[in-house]
Amino acid sequence: MCKRFGPIRLCQLQSGLYAATIECVKKEKDSLRAGSSANDRSPFAPGAIVILTLCNPREKFWGMILALAAEGLSLSGIELASFDDLVVMVKGGEPFTPAVVFFPMHRVERVELDLPDGSLPSLSQRFAAKTGYDSSTVLASAGSQQGIDQQDSQPTGSRSADEEPA
Repeated sequence: MCKRFGPIRLCQLQSGLYAATIECVKKEKDSLRAGSSANDRSPFAPGAIVILTLCNPREKFWGMILALAAEGLSLSGIELASFDDLVVMVKGGEPFTPAVVFFPMHRVERVELDLPDGSLPSLSQRFAAKTGYDSSTVLASAGSQQGIDQQDSQPTGSRSADEEPA
């Protein structure tokens, strides 16, 4: 009943394929029982700082992933074109609350991690160098009414607003 295609029998090919598929499912199920989830290994887990490229209309966002699902991506961040304005605002001590947005998956063209490229620093590194604040701290302030709490997360090497200049 098996058809021959050269040295391979069709029934052998199919049974080998199914066995591999069942074995993979079994391993994944066992790892889920052990307490580790598939999202633990994902570089695009919630909290990752990314650059998001959208289509129709074409836009770019920089921010922190809040949730990633088949339906779309939730992000706390800003339009990439506003990055320099954000740096000036944060450096000047102005209150800032990042936008919390949801993009349906049909608009998502590309998601890339905000990583340095050779000698070029990442946007997060540029943000930290110019403001002294960690980008994840600033982007995680979404939903708070005052944005960055100036006393809790001060730039490195600066004094609080209550201190008198020397």
